[in-house]
Amino acid sequence: MSFKIALSGLNAASSHLDVTANNIANVNTTGFKSSRASFADVYATANNDVTKTTPGAGVRLNTIVQQFSQGNIDFTDNNLDLAISGEGFFTMKGNSGVTYTRSGAFSVDREGYVVNNNNERLQVFPPTSNGSFATGSMTDLQLQITENAPKASTKADIGVNLPGDAPLPTSTPFDPSVATSYNHATSMTVYDSLGTSHTATLYFVKDAAANTWQQHLYVDDNAVGGANTLTFSDTGELVSPASGTVGYPAYATTTGSADIQLTFDYNNSTQYGNEFGVNTLQQDGFTTGRLTGIEVDASGVVSARFTNGQSAELGKVALANFSNPNGLQQQGDTSWAETFSSGSPRVGEPGSSNFGLLQAGALESSNVDLTEQLVEMITAQRNFQANTQMISTADAVTQAIINIR
Repeated sequence: MSFKIALSGLNAASSHLDVTANNIANVNTTGFKSSRASFADVYATANNDVTKTTPGAGVRLNTIVQQFSQGNIDFTDNNLDLAISGEGFFTMKGNSGVTYTRSGAFSVDREGYVVNNNNERLQVFPPTSNGSFATGSMTDLQLQITENAPKASTKADIGVNLPGDAPLPTSTPFDPSVATSYNHATSMTVYDSLGTSHTATLYFVKDAAANTWQQHLYVDDNAVGGANTLTFSDTGELVSPASGTVGYPAYATTTGSADIQLTFDYNNSTQYGNEFGVNTLQQDGFTTGRLTGIEVDASGVVSARFTNGQSAELGKVALANFSNPNGLQQQGDTSWAETFSSGSPRVGEPGSSNFGLLQAGALESSNVDLTEQLVEMITAQRNFQANTQMISTADAVTQAIINIR
């Protein structure tokens, strides 16, 4: 009987060593969670046996429990490396279904999808038209690898200061090629529907009437409409046009695009006694753009940056949590699958209740404590040696019994 008990001890010590060896082997595995072996005694009795006189029957491996404690955060140079600081799992979707992981080492496939090493796609909450995110559904995160579509210029905010003491031009009538026929000029770039840039130049001519200026718009050196009158109060504020905006006739380009239709807002323009100055000169159009970078904030919002200066929100990283994470089924590659024991996933946004924040450009390292595991290894080794000695002793006792004459 003692031989069998000692053999169960050997098996338990061997399992202990296996678990410890696996922990030590994965000390550098991103997102790895260490395991702990739990053992239970074996007690063999018959009905009505008096337990005070019945020896135990050995030991058995009860369960191997994973430790879902937080690993250290290591920073990288890749914005698509994501670490969860707190609770939650990344939700991944592949051909075999949905899995969950703490390893945020992501890359981009040839179709622009953000994937892990198993080619599973990261799940996000899609953006809505009102600037929020549809947290009731999830979709694959895909980067825009094609060019960002252009937008034709339609509006511009013009904030200039026209000096109140400016003299009248010495040359008349106004001619953009004659510098003495206007007082001041400024230019900006506008775009047509194909994303082609055009130069829009504003000329300002002091009028003989008090506090009055004539404004002319030229696009690519071509006049767009006639003169427009800007009138200011004796304290320098714009009073005419009353709305502060000027709409210009459509300008036909030579690029094959739709006509450019511009409206300028002069409400931020003034007439003060100092020099001419340009305070605001902003328009709403832009040319085509290519993806230059990705940013992920702590709340999980994924934003794309383009060469045309534009940005777009692509989604919000969806995290999942479980009432019993130890019930998850290990899938390898530091991923887990839902089971009946784990319960259904609770999906939420980073930073919300029971979900951690995200750190972009970082990875969560293994939570294995190497010093602790070396102690476990020594303990398991001693247990193994002790049970080996027990088997040797049991064998010696058996031989002694056999040799009794």
